[in-house]
Amino acid sequence: MDNVPLSHHDDYPMGPTCLNLPATRLVLAAVALLAPALLAPTAGAQAPPAPSRTTTSDALKIPYTLYSLKNGLTVILHEDHSQPLVAVNVSVKVGSRDEPPKRTGFAHLFEHLMFMGTTRVPEKMFDEWMETEGAWNNAWTSEDRTGYYAVGPSHTLPLLSWLEADRLGTLGHQIDQAKLDAQRSVVKNERRQQIENEPYAKVRLRLPELLFPPGHPYHHPVIGSHADLEAATVADVRAFFAQWYVPQNMSLVVAGDFNPQKIRPLVERYFGSLKKGPPLPSRRSPEQPAKLERVVRETLKDNVTLSKVVMAWLSPAAYAPGDAELDVLSEILTSGKASRLYKALVYDQQLAQQVSARQSSKRLRSHFVIEATARPNVSLDQIEKAIDAELEKLRSEAMSEQELQRAKNQYETGFVARMQSLETRASLLNSYYAHQGNPGWAGADLQRYLDVTTAGTLQTAQRVLDPNRRVIMHVVPKQKGAAGVGGATQ
Repeated sequence: MDNVPLSHHDDYPMGPTCLNLPATRLVLAAVALLAPALLAPTAGAQAPPAPSRTTTSDALKIPYTLYSLKNGLTVILHEDHSQPLVAVNVSVKVGSRDEPPKRTGFAHLFEHLMFMGTTRVPEKMFDEWMETEGAWNNAWTSEDRTGYYAVGPSHTLPLLSWLEADRLGTLGHQIDQAKLDAQRSVVKNERRQQIENEPYAKVRLRLPELLFPPGHPYHHPVIGSHADLEAATVADVRAFFAQWYVPQNMSLVVAGDFNPQKIRPLVERYFGSLKKGPPLPSRRSPEQPAKLERVVRETLKDNVTLSKVVMAWLSPAAYAPGDAELDVLSEILTSGKASRLYKALVYDQQLAQQVSARQSSKRLRSHFVIEATARPNVSLDQIEKAIDAELEKLRSEAMSEQELQRAKNQYETGFVARMQSLETRASLLNSYYAHQGNPGWAGADLQRYLDVTTAGTLQTAQRVLDPNRRVIMHVVPKQKGAAGVGGATQ
């Protein structure tokens, strides 16, 4: 199972949701936007009048049907016969932000428990029955939501639907001590293997604690702590299920090659019997606003060979003004060999092995991160100064229209290309519904990026990337004398 997503828009996946175009023509739609610049008339020829520009966002209209069952479950149907595939995607509006004190990691633990089997589907049969028919499944947990999805040949739709409805309807009541102990051990081992023993991954545990104050829903990492996982009880698990895993707190997407006359009876048959739960509790709100008033520094010693500097700023929430601008700025800073930070740190000055930037968008508040891995024997102080020099240029003068358009073109092409995946479209229908109340918000989402201006990026860089309000972490090797040990971290 995929867990604890960290890259930008993991809970808000980049890419559209609505199509009038066949999937194979999606990338061509984006490329067509660039074509006029490549088709300059030959010398002496008269250029034809420029046609009115239809943006890719105008074409991103995935057809869908939205309705609700009597128990409150929201259903979103997306019919696509271009491939003999179907996808079943369930979104639950609960994440690590909703965990009570001393129960961090609970939402993610429950995601694992959802694969422990029921009376009708014994343990491991959930996967085995799917895979026997050529289907597969996965799940993820973020700060704001939990998602479950399965993809398979068209004929597997009844099976995928029944399996999902069975565990949603019964598993919460069938969790026992043995199941809890088994998955608690799995999650603790996952934390050790994928974070504690993974080079540089400890940053994922510590960064939220430095960015967000105690009491803030994002203060703790999604995977939680060993102590809190150990403290979880069967009663806790059952209460969590009864509180959040109720039809009125979930939405179901069925996408792909299905019979439109048969799909509603099938959904009603399997999901209509789920019992509507009690009124939903209020989701956790910050006890105090997240804000940085100074530079917060910390050094982590890790089992790494090369040192790394990590800089992070609090930034606008997903879909808020400035969110799109920061995505575009991440392209300008580190996407491709001509990007500003790559060219300065990796190519020109040869200080870093690699450099990356991302806007990690979340519902309540986001953060913008820059990471640079040092070359052997290069001080992290040198890397910091080089990064700061480039950021000062970004804050001081608006970029050229050409540089901005190049970044927007890159983002637009990637946005559209991702839509070829049925799995992605199903996920985005649920994401846009969960956070915008509109499954068909893809075109509007992409339009945010097409509308980014040089003035807007300059203002966002000045407002967000304040050198005096950020977290700076140095990750250095535990062994003395290892290559790339950074300099003083103040």
